[in-house]
Amino acid sequence: MADFRIEKDTMGEVKVPAWAYWGAQTQRAIENFPISGWRIPKKMIYAIAMIKRYAAEVNAELGLLDPKIADAIIQAAEEVMEGKFDEHFPIDVFQTGSATSTNMNVNEVIANRANEILGSPLGSKHPVHPNDHVNKGQSSNDVIPSAIHIALRLSAEDLVKSLEYLEEAFRKKEEEFKDVIKIGRTHLQDAVPMTLGQEFSAFATQIKHSITRIKNTFYHLEELALGGTAVGTGLNTHKEFAPRVISKISKRTGIPFREAENKFEALATKDAVVEYMGALNTLAVSLMKIGNDIRLLSSGPRTAIAEIILPSLQPGSSIMPGKVNPVIPEMIIQVAAHIMGAHLIVSIGGQHAPLQLNVMQPLIAYHSITSTDILTNAVKVFADKCVIGIEANRKRCEELVEWSMALVTPLALKIGYDRAAEIAYKAYKENKTVRQVVVEEGILTEEEAREILDPKKMLGPYG
Repeated sequence: MADFRIEKDTMGEVKVPAWAYWGAQTQRAIENFPISGWRIPKKMIYAIAMIKRYAAEVNAELGLLDPKIADAIIQAAEEVMEGKFDEHFPIDVFQTGSATSTNMNVNEVIANRANEILGSPLGSKHPVHPNDHVNKGQSSNDVIPSAIHIALRLSAEDLVKSLEYLEEAFRKKEEEFKDVIKIGRTHLQDAVPMTLGQEFSAFATQIKHSITRIKNTFYHLEELALGGTAVGTGLNTHKEFAPRVISKISKRTGIPFREAENKFEALATKDAVVEYMGALNTLAVSLMKIGNDIRLLSSGPRTAIAEIILPSLQPGSSIMPGKVNPVIPEMIIQVAAHIMGAHLIVSIGGQHAPLQLNVMQPLIAYHSITSTDILTNAVKVFADKCVIGIEANRKRCEELVEWSMALVTPLALKIGYDRAAEIAYKAYKENKTVRQVVVEEGILTEEEAREILDPKKMLGPYG
């Protein structure tokens, strides 16, 4: 048996591996773009296959496609969505900016599998043709933007669930640490007391707000460009095609996808994805802050802050025995940095939309979908392997509160700011606590010092 078969397209003959379900146009793209080894995410391929599946069903309902051909396309598309043909989507991310190569890759794989189902050999293009039947009523220019939105919207569901799980983990720590009084810090310098629970409540609220920001992008992601075909006019498609296909996709996914309000805008821009990546960028900023704060709070464990204790997961040094590093917070800050970079890439990509079509769609698809999946995994690991296992070092927290010069702050209401500052400096220079100085100076009795300088009374406004 030959190792390859000869296929033809509008440009001539092409050698295609005999085992491959792709065809001539895919093979040309493989040969033209040996660039990165990065592939279009599987979720994007599955979203395209879903469009093809329901396009065939609707075209048959409209009397535009032979039911036998439609059934074969439907079966083939379902198999693609099940992951049975993952190895047959080899095209590099860095390809034609419309991702026409990827659209044709899916068309060819589905057509070849459909022909196989109907008893014809791979590469025959009969009775099922990749353009005339699988791509009927469609263009790469409306399929690819629609598939990006479908894949992202579905992936975002999983991300939101992971974030809700992380928020819950922080809320539990907020409750667990509500009575652990510690010193606050501003400018990395001692500030007034607070509780560790209050500190963790800020982390929980950051995640809560990120969930809201991400959900606020869903409305625009649920607009699909399908039906716009080449430039937005809908040339070569039936007027009922897009609404029917989108309705079926919505029913299957449980997500309220709808026709784009303006298909010219839907084809020409990637604003909805840029908006979504903006929400992910904000989340990344929050995760960077949280990850770094947890590293600082756990630093030491004997010569730094050490107010919290992280789960020990693995040895931290190849030369220093017993050293344990904050590996999960370090993972999350690296993920955050990656997402910030992806946000910039997608923002630049969104700008490259001359006239009627964006020409950076493969890159936008790759970075938006993979960013979502990376965050989904990272956030879950962060909760499971770090946040849930954090313990409060209560003794250390009490010790640092007692030694803080900021305990003098309530005294300013009694003796004035300048006199209180003098006491703070004296305590620092003489290596004493504020409590010791005010009693020695006769400013307060021991009983008054216990009352006025009680950290528990500094956790909120007075009166």
